This record gives sequence, structure tokens and C-alpha cells, in this order.
Amino acid sequence: MANNSINIAATAVSGPSGPKPRPLLSPRNIMIYSTLFIVCMYYALPLYVMIVTSLKGMPEIRLGNIFAPPVEITFQPWVKAWAEACTGLDCSGLSKGFWNSVKILIPSAALSILIASINGYALANWKFKGSEVFFTILIFGAFVPYQVIIYPIVIILRELGLFGKLPGLVLVHVIFGMPILTLLFRNYFTSLPEELFKAARVDGAGFWGIYFRIMVPMSLPIFVVALILQVTGIWNDFLFGVIYTKPENYPMTVQLNNIVNSVQGVKEYNVNMAATMLTGIVPLIIYFASGKLFVRGIAAGAVKG
Repeated sequence: MANNSINIAATAVSGPSGPKPRPLLSPRNIMIYSTLFIVCMYYALPLYVMIVTSLKGMPEIRLGNIFAPPVEITFQPWVKAWAEACTGLDCSGLSKGFWNSVKILIPSAALSILIASINGYALANWKFKGSEVFFTILIFGAFVPYQVIIYPIVIILRELGLFGKLPGLVLVHVIFGMPILTLLFRNYFTSLPEELFKAARVDGAGFWGIYFRIMVPMSLPIFVVALILQVTGIWNDFLFGVIYTKPENYPMTVQLNNIVNSVQGVKEYNVNMAATMLTGIVPLIIYFASGKLFVRGIAAGAVKG
């Protein structure tokens, strides 16, 4: 009892232990927060200008103050961008292109993620003769410039009867998404405990049993990473959309380009800004809804070789 009293007294005299707390306004913190604020403003300011411009009428825009908030908020530019804006002789707005993009996005993302996850699982856990050579060849495809193989793909799609059709563009997106997604899934599955795989093999689980019952439930973060990458890449694609489809099948980005770069009539900047916001809203929703899982997946699977 006496010893405990002595220890307590000694602690009270010596004061609390541990590292000294850093002041909030230290030079290090000031530099960090200043840099973050500048970067944030760099990306947020154009978005702010787009939003406030899309909510103004043309008479107010002609006053020239692009940073001023709207005096009278109007959603007519958004309505016109969605349903009335003209691309050539077609004045149906972005709505038609939106549904074309949805028809392209859903099968493209689903097929590419499914096939790439199976590829990555097989390359990580089911080694076969020549697997490393196959993986090297597959990854090489991620570094081939798109422009080099545009014309060969045109010929292939023409011979398959898919040129100008939505299934043809879906096939292109699935193929081009395969290398990088396979790399992500392989690295992620390699990072999972190998003992789980071996225990499942001992219990009699086969290829598909291990994949669906063990690998998939443990791999939600990397599936979210793959989903965000594919949604962003496919939804924002312009080059493949304008080359491999016809006007009636144009995705949203191609229609946006036709609206913004139209040389007929008066430039309606509020409609252009609203159309741009409508085009980018789907990837933003997907990212903000699953941002934490995206960071977890990238940290867990994208840097492990």
C-alpha cells in the first residue's frame, strides 16, 4: 500500500508521460492545410461556376460576372438540356443519349468485372502451365494505345455484323477493360490468406465453390474499385462511342459534344453547363456512394505484386 502511494505521488510530481501534443497552428499544419485548401479551390471553383451558370438565365449571364450567384434561380436550362437541346436535326436533348449510355454501361461493366475477377482468381490461386506468360501477354494489352487498333476493331466488328450497334460497343469496352481489371483482381486475391484457399481445398471445395463462397464475399472493396473504374471509363468515353456507333446509338458524351460545339443559333452557356453536369452526375454518384470502399480496395490490391 505504501509503495502504491509512493508511485502515485511520483507520477503526480513528474507529470503526464507520452509525446508532447503539437500546436494546431504549427508551421507544418499551416503548410498542409494551405496546400489542401489551394488544391480544393482549384477543383471546386470550375464546378461552382458550372452550377451557378446552369441556374441563370441568358440575360443575367450576359452581364459578365461568372462568379456571382444567380439573382433568380431557374431550372429551365436543365430541362432544355435534358429534353429539348438540338444536335443537328434531332432536338430530343440528352435523354436519348442517357439511355444509350445506360444500355452500354450495365452489360459492359458487369461482363468485364465478372470475367476479370475469374481471370484474377485463376491466375492467383490456380496456377497452370504457362500462366505467367498468359498474364504477361494480357497485361501488355493495358499499354497498347487505343489509336493503334481502332481500324482493326472496325474491320472485326464489321465482319461480325456489330459495327454501329450497341452490342459491338459493349464488346469493345469489355475487351479493353480486361487487362487492368485482371491485374487488380489478381493482386487482391494474392493478398488474401492462402490458408483459406488451402482449407477450402481440403474440405472438398472446387474452383467455383471457393470463388463464390470465399473469394467473392471477402473481395467487396476490389469489386467496388473495379466498378468505379469501369463506370467512369465507360460512361465518360467519347472516342469509342463516336467511332463504333451510329447517330441513333450515340452515348451521352457524344451528344454532349454535339450540343456544346454546335455552331447554329445563339450560344446558350447555361444549357451547355447544365448538359455537362447531367453527363457527369452518374460517375459522381457512384464514387461518393462508395468512396471509402474504393480507397480500401486500392490500398489492398492495387500495389501488391
